[in-house]
Amino acid sequence: MKFLISDKIEEKGILKLKEKGQVEVETSLSKEELKNRIPKYDAIIVRSGTTLDEEVLSCADNLKVIGRAGVGVDNIDIDAATKKGIIVINAPEASTISVSEHTLGLLMASARNIPQANSSLKDEKWEKSKFLGEEVYEKTLGVFGLGRIGSEVAKRARKLGMDVLAFDPYISEERANELGIDLSIKEKVIEEADFITTHVPLTEETRHLISSEEFDRMKDDATILNVARGGIVDEEALADAIKEGKIKGAALDVFEEEPPFGSELLEMDEVIVTPHLGASTEEAQVNVAVSIANQVLDALEGKPAKNALNIPAMSSTELNRIKPYLSLAEKLGSFLAQVMEGSTEEITIILAGELIDEKTDPIKTSVLKGFFNAIVDEPVNMVNSEIFADKRGIKVIESKTSNAGDFNNLIKVQVSNDKTTTSVSGTIFGRYDERIVEIEGYRINTKLEGHMLYTRHIDKPGVIGNVGGVLGQNGINVGSMQVGREKTRGKAIMLLTIDDILDEEILKEIRKIDKINDVKYIKI
Repeated sequence: MKFLISDKIEEKGILKLKEKGQVEVETSLSKEELKNRIPKYDAIIVRSGTTLDEEVLSCADNLKVIGRAGVGVDNIDIDAATKKGIIVINAPEASTISVSEHTLGLLMASARNIPQANSSLKDEKWEKSKFLGEEVYEKTLGVFGLGRIGSEVAKRARKLGMDVLAFDPYISEERANELGIDLSIKEKVIEEADFITTHVPLTEETRHLISSEEFDRMKDDATILNVARGGIVDEEALADAIKEGKIKGAALDVFEEEPPFGSELLEMDEVIVTPHLGASTEEAQVNVAVSIANQVLDALEGKPAKNALNIPAMSSTELNRIKPYLSLAEKLGSFLAQVMEGSTEEITIILAGELIDEKTDPIKTSVLKGFFNAIVDEPVNMVNSEIFADKRGIKVIESKTSNAGDFNNLIKVQVSNDKTTTSVSGTIFGRYDERIVEIEGYRINTKLEGHMLYTRHIDKPGVIGNVGGVLGQNGINVGSMQVGREKTRGKAIMLLTIDDILDEEILKEIRKIDKINDVKYIKI
């Protein structure tokens, strides 16, 4: 086998590949050189420095696998790779321990004022009383997000004797119990935690997840940590909260703008900062090189690669039949994750009509891929989507029926816990017209794309007009509107397609409208 490594990786990864074949390391190839060289290789390993776009991949006649030594794949055209039957793999788990340890390091540093004391002593000051710290033993750590990293942070905090209180609506009670973690609502975590750490992806839903309202509810001696994504914590609100004595301080590894030069937070003694060092350890770099090498070899030998981001192209006949349903299924999963309430114990996927004669495993994994990609801070793909459900203790049920009601085909997805069930259904009209046709039992008919606004409200005159008024005042154009209701003046839903992103301030305005029970911004 022939391997090309076009960006620098640790030597241990290279040695793994050399055990199986010929390895060439060329880290300064131009695009034209890469196009000329790539046809002779079975696999290529890249980081962020090499761009594998459609033009380059069109020359990769022998290439079978692309390995990304890291997480992000913005430099790889996955669609173009899939069409050529090239498997794309990344290594998201390699930095888990490093990021978890950095989080705990910042927690301890903030509890004992270590950076401030270090700076003081190096200025030849002996200020013991000024840097009185606190123990973390028997303190409460509030964790937002119990994915790969959040779970590791929680486990290590418990070993330090901390109580862990977590908010994650996408993990089952059973899984939380296995971790020894108390699941709770967001408000309780905010109000009771002594330290709060965030481990969620940056989405429109989580942008400024911790802002002025949350700081107002925190203990006045609480500390906020962010080693996840800049933007989850509202930095302007954080600075105000510290100045006003609403919280004790913060420890940040990530920022809304990087580098954060000019930020008021850099001038505050109560704030500890590091320059995005979460994954910057020697071990993480070795782990990522070895992990991607092993996975590339597995893929070339026909074994499953757990972090494959795509599936090889199907035959043209199979692809033409199933491709629209894969896209629809992924969008339904994403939509449901963004509108559901409460925890997730069970995901049920019901396939109806003409779908019962198709290969349905890819449809199921597409639903899970869409669902988890909307809520977790790591890539979910067709290979590992079921693993995400299993790790969270979520039961996945698939069923088929010939009865699709008024439609030729129907995919229904529902999420359940011991208290509630939320469902969405979609269909394909013609060949590619994807539609959502049911939400929580209400019949609607809307294209499943772009920006959307979803409300749960009471069917009362003026509600719809007031929502439209808020959008109009903020320059948000409405493309379409669908309303479903159980009875006159009863519970109802509304789904609007809109032309722009809705920020949290606009959503707050809409929530203030009388008879509005819930509002969600959805991005498909």
